[in-house]
This record gives sequence, structure tokens and C-alpha cells, in this order.
Amino acid sequence: MALEERIAAFPSQSVVVGGKRLAFREAGQGPVLALLHGIGSGSASWLFQLEALSARYRVIAWDAPGYGESDAFLLDKPVPEDYARALSVLLGALQVKSFTLVAQSLGCLVAASYARMFAPGKLLLISPAGGYAGDYSKVADRLRQLDELGPDGLAEQRAAGMLSPDAPAVALELVRWNYRRIRPDGYRQAACCLANGSIRQDAARFSGTVLVACGSADTVTPEAGCRDIAAAFPHAEYRSLPGLGHASQAEGPQLVNRLIQEFA
Repeated sequence: MALEERIAAFPSQSVVVGGKRLAFREAGQGPVLALLHGIGSGSASWLFQLEALSARYRVIAWDAPGYGESDAFLLDKPVPEDYARALSVLLGALQVKSFTLVAQSLGCLVAASYARMFAPGKLLLISPAGGYAGDYSKVADRLRQLDELGPDGLAEQRAAGMLSPDAPAVALELVRWNYRRIRPDGYRQAACCLANGSIRQDAARFSGTVLVACGSADTVTPEAGCRDIAAAFPHAEYRSLPGLGHASQAEGPQLVNRLIQEFA
């Protein structure tokens, strides 16, 4: 089956709360897995988890504000807490009370903020972005590339760097599919979230169960930094994902899905 058809099997849905639309993809029944995507991505980045894990779980992959069909923030420079509140609104609207929070890259900043604010039981962070604690200069290059290349150009220029050189073709296709659907308004706001965030500060204030994982071939958030993030949590373990790059959920879904199931 073609990738487009596989994605279409999990159509975007949405809820409107307080006049704001929040979109997501959902599949399955059972214990809930809430999945948060990275800055150059969207809910469809979790396609292989929606396909495989929905046999045992209710899998909910959100589109963060400004992604997919989710309304962007009215704020110019949102912080991780703003995204965490939006996630709380979505989960409340879906009547989700108990769940495992799984996040990748920028989504981990949101997850850590959510954990500090709302204290979910379990947190799985894959290739976490650490944030820049207010240093906007470190996202300037991202925004320049967005202006110069646009979503299609980013798909061609950045997608391969999200994966190891040995990644299967379908993984690259999925990463590019998501890049091409970036909304500039949402990407700019997410870059502000990255600039404003500090996952280590949030980590110190969350005492729940945490697992941090990173691909050994990840050149975006290399293992050394991810190990350091794991050490910032009072109760966290670290797991290496052999041979995988940054978008490990797309590149090595069997390994990542097994990790999620063992943790959940």
C-alpha cells in the first residue's frame, strides 16, 4: 500500500474548545498512548505506531497548535507551558485521564512541561530537544531556512538528516511527507517554544517514571546530550537505539514500538 493510502487510513480529526481547534489522529482501544511530534513534523510522523500499537492501545497522535488542522496560538512567542495547556485541553475533550505520554524531539519539551504542570504517571522521551532557555539566536538559522526554502525546500534539504544513512526508503518518504505539510505560522511559533524552553529545568521538578531514548546515529540530538537530559530527572533511565537516527519512530518502528510497549 502506498504511503499516502496508509496515512489516509488514520484521517485527521479535531475538537473545538473555547473557539480553538485542536487536531489529532487516533486508532485502537485500550490503555492510552498520547504521542507528541517534533518541530518539522506532525501527527502523521507516528504512522507506524498508529498502525502497529492500535491493536493493544488507544493511540492518540496530536497536531500541536499551528500544525495540521490545529489553530495556531494568538501569541507571537509561545512557551512550552502554552503547548502543555493545549495538550491538557485536548486530552480533557477526549475524556482521557490515564495515559502514557510519548514524545519525540521538540515534543519532549512540551511533554516535560506537561509533566511538571499536570504530573502524568509515565513519560517516554525519544531524542529530546533540550531547549535554549531564552536564547533566540539559536533558532535564527531555522527561521532563515524556512523563509528561503519553504516547506518543500525543507523537505529536500533537512529530511535525510533526520535519519541514519541506512534508513529504509519509506522512512525518508514519511519524514519528507511531514516536512512538506509544515505551516510557517506553526513552525515559527514552535521555534519560539524551542528557544524559550529548558527541559532540564522542568526535569528536576518531575518525580514520575521517565525513560529517555536516543538513536546511536542521531546527529540532531546526539546521545551525549540525551543522556545528560535523562540524568536531570530524579527517576529516569536511558536507552540507546542502535543504528537509528533522530526520527527513530519512522526509521526503526519495530524497535521503537517494542520500547513503547515495554514502557507502557
